[in-house]
Parts: sequence; structure tokens; C-alpha cells
Amino acid sequence: MRAVLSRPAFRLLFCGLLFSMTAESVLLLALAIWAKDLTGSDGMAGAAILAVVAPMVFAPVLGFVVDRFRRRPFLVAVLLCSAAMLTPLFAVRDRPDLWILFAVGVGYGLSFIMVSAALNGLIKEVVPDELLAEANGALQTVKQGLRLVGPLLGAGLYGATKGWGLAAVGITGFVLAALVISAVRVHEQRPQRSELHWIAEVTAGVRQLVATAAMRRVLVGVVIAITVFGFGESVFFAYVDQGLHRSPTFLGVLISIQGVGGLIGGLTAARVVRRLGEIGTITLGLALFAPWQFAGLVPRLWLAVPLVVVAGLGLPYAIVGLMTLLQRTTPAELMGRTSAAMDALLSAPQALSIAFGAVLVGLVDYRVLMTAMGVVMAASAAYLWAGQALTRPSETAEPAPDQVVGDGGPVRQSETVV
Repeated sequence: MRAVLSRPAFRLLFCGLLFSMTAESVLLLALAIWAKDLTGSDGMAGAAILAVVAPMVFAPVLGFVVDRFRRRPFLVAVLLCSAAMLTPLFAVRDRPDLWILFAVGVGYGLSFIMVSAALNGLIKEVVPDELLAEANGALQTVKQGLRLVGPLLGAGLYGATKGWGLAAVGITGFVLAALVISAVRVHEQRPQRSELHWIAEVTAGVRQLVATAAMRRVLVGVVIAITVFGFGESVFFAYVDQGLHRSPTFLGVLISIQGVGGLIGGLTAARVVRRLGEIGTITLGLALFAPWQFAGLVPRLWLAVPLVVVAGLGLPYAIVGLMTLLQRTTPAELMGRTSAAMDALLSAPQALSIAFGAVLVGLVDYRVLMTAMGVVMAASAAYLWAGQALTRPSETAEPAPDQVVGDGGPVRQSETVV
């Protein structure tokens, strides 16, 4: 991690993202807690998360927009818009204002897509390929470390201010991030306008994703897990309420504990990618996350704590492996569209999963739902492990050949192309 942090451009980008990730860590769970408090419904808590995820259906179009601008100024502009978008939260008082929470959630979801797409492109501009895993690991270390304090801070702010404190912290974080990132020095060429039809432009990211066997395998495997992963947005509230007999805000405590494992995972993720390759790292991440889902069978705090720590360890492995593979196999000019396409392909089943979970939690025992989540995630890990050879550990891999450009977009010859 020292190597990537020694690069001035990435170090400044890293500092800016620290502010924006702090805002995100405070906001996301707090919106669900706020919805639960206003309505008393676990389903409404899950629906608040669904509002953030649902805009992912527009990701391919938004990725096309991102690729038409230089990354740094675009990222700064989106962060400032994100700050402005949070101001309506100051008006939320009672249940009739629930629509404001959902509207802000939708806006936040749109900004998240554009921030993610622009950030992946900017990281590729300031970091060489051999340091991508370290860069992603560094960011995940901060993100997972914030789980130690972010949810607790968010729940505490909500309890103390009934919401306006959340908006204030979020706005401050996004504005500071924009100011710091605006100082990053990076030479970016103005994107060239393509002569392709706009439909071909928008779908170029999808074509790039399916051009390599490794990305196809990962997308299928991760989608299998995501088909049930979204259940947790509602089911975990029921687990805390009915199983552990705690208030909804206690979920913030569990997520903070998860951050302990996440911090360790972020610090070690780059090393794991080098030893297992990207697919092996994603497989390990899902395998470590699965046991936590079986905690519903024995709802005891003494069991929940160690399992949630192990789950936290696996989460950055899965994310760093996925992001590194995406960045390594995608040309810079397609980074926005490919990143957004991946968000859309993964978030569509996640949105459906959250919606079904919000309904099922009122009809099916939470223990049954959590067990089903664990079984499906274990099956996903097994499927991915079978394709581990598609990405080789960098410690033993030969140098990748130059890129070849086909009519489906550039792909690397080092990947198995079908």
C-alpha cells in the first residue's frame, strides 16, 4: 500500500475520497433507520435502500455521459451536486415526509453511479496497472474502517437531531471531497467523439464486459449471490428486532463490528489478489461472507459478533477483486461505460432482491430467509472457484500482451476470449 500512496496524485485523491466515503458511511444505513422510525415497518426500511439502488437501471446511459468528459472535473461537479441534493432532508419531520427520503435516495443513487464510473476512470489515469489492486485495497481499507464509526455516528446523529445532522455531515463531506479532488494534478486528454450510433455507444460497456471469459464468469457468479443478498436490507432488521430483541439502531452496531473484519480485509486484499488472482479473491470473499447468513438459526449475540467480523473480512476481498479485474481489462476510454454497465447488471437483480425481501420479510420467518441467503452465496462461491484459472496470480503471471481492438471494443489477449 505504501507504493500507491507514495504517488502524489493518488494520495490527494485518496484524501478527498476520505471525506466523501465518510458522508456515505453516515448516510446509507441512517436513511433506512429513518424510514423504519417514521413508519415502524421493516419493509419501508428496505424500501429506502431500494430507492438508492433502483436508479442503477439508468447506469449504461449515465456511463455514456461520464465517458464524454474528463474524469477529474466531472467527479468534482457530481460531488457538489450530491451535496446540494441532500438539502431537502432538512424538511423531513413526520411520516407524510417519507417521500422526501425516497426522493433523496433516488438522487443519491444516481450520483453514486456517476461518482463510481468517474472514479474508476480517474484511478486508471493516476495509477499503473500493477498498482491497481493496492489502490483498490487502500480505498477499501478506509471504507471498511469507516464501518467502525460511520453507522454508529449516523445512528447517533439521527437519535440526537432526528435527521438534520445527517444532512449537515453529508453535505460537508461531499463539499470537502470536491475541493480536495479539484487539486489533483492529472493530464487527461479530452475524450474524442465517436462516430458510432448512440445506441452502440451506450452498449459499448456491456460488450466490453462480455468480451472476456473472466468477466463473464464473475458477473454470473456475483449475480447468483446478489439474487438473495438484497434480502438482508429488510431481513437484518427483523433479525435484530425479533432474534436479538434489540432496537433498529443496533444494526448500526453490528455493521460497525463488521468494519473490524473489513479493515483487516482492506489491508490484506492486494496481497490476496497477487496470490489467488482476481476470481480466487472474489471467491474467498463470498465464502467468508456466507456463514454470517446462518446466524439466524441461532440468534445469539455471542455467535453474531464473530460471524459478522468474518463477513466483514470477506467483503473487501470480493470488492477489490472485482474492481481490479474490471480496471485491468477495460481500456481507459470505455471505463465509464463499462463501470456503469457492471453496476447496472449487478444492481438490477439486487434491486429485485431488495424488493422481494421487503415483501417476504412480512410473510416468511427471517430464519428461513437468512438460511436461504447462506446456501445461495455458498453456491455462488463454488461456481466462481471452478473458474479460478481464468485469472492467474500476478506473482506467477506472465506479462500481458498488448491490447487488441475488435468491433466489440478492446480486450486483452491475456484473457480467454470466446
